[in-house]
Amino acid sequence: MRQAVESVQAVQAPGLTGKPQANRIIDYITVLKPRETVLLAFIGACSAIVAGQGSVSPGVFVLALLAITLGSAGANGTTNYLDRNVDARMRRTHMRSLPAQRIVPPGRALVWSVALVLAALTIAWFLHPLCFVFGLAGTVAASVFRKRVMCVVQGGIAGCAPVLIGYVAVTHQLDLTILFLCVLIAVWIPLHVWSVMIAHREDYLQAGVVYFPVTWQTKDAIKVLVALSALLYAASIALWAVGDFGWLFFWVANITGAAMLYATYNLMKSGRSLDAWRVYKLSAFPYLGVIFTVLCVSYWV
Repeated sequence: MRQAVESVQAVQAPGLTGKPQANRIIDYITVLKPRETVLLAFIGACSAIVAGQGSVSPGVFVLALLAITLGSAGANGTTNYLDRNVDARMRRTHMRSLPAQRIVPPGRALVWSVALVLAALTIAWFLHPLCFVFGLAGTVAASVFRKRVMCVVQGGIAGCAPVLIGYVAVTHQLDLTILFLCVLIAVWIPLHVWSVMIAHREDYLQAGVVYFPVTWQTKDAIKVLVALSALLYAASIALWAVGDFGWLFFWVANITGAAMLYATYNLMKSGRSLDAWRVYKLSAFPYLGVIFTVLCVSYWV
């Protein structure tokens, strides 16, 4: 009887060999943060289209997209591995694959993630040495000094890596357009990250994450988000002026920029965690996704 019970427990225990193969595969995929990876791959692909002014060699485009996707997935998996202990203490993240111990030992996830990064860097080198440099810089920036106040600076570097790789893969050079694309991303990163931290302020504090914005009074931290949304609005208009993207992008940048401003202003008035969460969600695919989509469409209409 005892052997039978132990056998059942081994099957049910997270991360052990009795786990269904399909579930194990899903765990190895979810550790790569698929939604974040898709967004990064999307903006990188759009940057390649912008670099080619609407027309890109299919071979270059596929290789650039592959390098960006694999590299983003690998970097996300690495950060999940590095953050696993903090994630285990947070209600929002404790059921992720690593803190929930569905991948045991956790080093397996690290090996899997590093392998993806190495594959991405190999492709990036083939595309152009600068693509390799940007990919490596983005991976390192995403991985060092986790859960500290400087994370958004490093996050800005990591967030710019996909657009830099996509752009340089096509043009093999840098110009004002890619500079202002990076400015847009660099402003967007803290707005996106800090809004989710404000939405889950108590969760971060009880997990031992003690840096801005959770260490500030909520009303004061929200004012920073309002300022960032104004800077984001300005950055999108500056990008339009520099890149000459046409009137469609101009109007979309105004509409989406105003929407972000309204969302953060509404958060400042209410101070509610729910409204901070709405800012976080709005800033991802609705805002950034639309902006990069219209950048591409502006060449085709």
